Amino acid sequence: MSAEPAAAAELPTAAPHAVVTGCSSGIGKAITVRLLADGWQVTGLSRSRPELGPGFLWRRADLSDPASLAACVEDLPPVNALVHAAGFQRTAILGELDPDALAGMFTVHVAAASSLANALVPRMPDGGRVLLVGSRTSTGSPGKSQYAATKAALLGMGRTWAQELAPRGITVNVLSPGPTDTPMLADPGRAATPPKLPALGKLVDPEDVAALAGFLLGHHGKSITGQNYVICGGASL
Repeated sequence: MSAEPAAAAELPTAAPHAVVTGCSSGIGKAITVRLLADGWQVTGLSRSRPELGPGFLWRRADLSDPASLAACVEDLPPVNALVHAAGFQRTAILGELDPDALAGMFTVHVAAASSLANALVPRMPDGGRVLLVGSRTSTGSPGKSQYAATKAALLGMGRTWAQELAPRGITVNVLSPGPTDTPMLADPGRAATPPKLPALGKLVDPEDVAALAGFLLGHHGKSITGQNYVICGGASL
């Protein structure tokens, strides 16, 4: 893991500052683009560097190594929002479950979120935001028990943080998309459970997920905390 040492010094003080994981593709990238359009400065954490233009700073980070993340962000100025969107999916039915798959997903989805929040939120200004990207499948879906378990863990963790941080006006919410049109759907690791079109007949647009994220992270999200927002195109009907 290496860092861009000049990132902290380059961040303007006038704009709100967000840290977004998984910024190089999928929902994480869509949220990053949305925040930049809304006038945020964004520090993105990922393994590969995206080119997202003015206001964006990138640091290489390995979300599968949570112990390395505190050092990765320790020299950043205080952040106004933390968005944990990095993730991956491995699927299998009971009897064919891989313990390493469960451990890997738990590490990236839950342990990395915990490590980053532990490092960043104590220095976050009052009125800040934490947004965790969960999944509609957190309530259960055949072939996805391990993935669902790791995403369900975010609900309990996020709701607990919401209670702890409410006195500081810091909101914590979970955004739980259904089948979204991202590269994850083509990942061979989830081939056992091919995506199904939801009731509305189309995969969820990642820009729609990002628009809801932008609202929750923005000024009018200040009265919403400890909630789980499902955006699934009707898959949960």
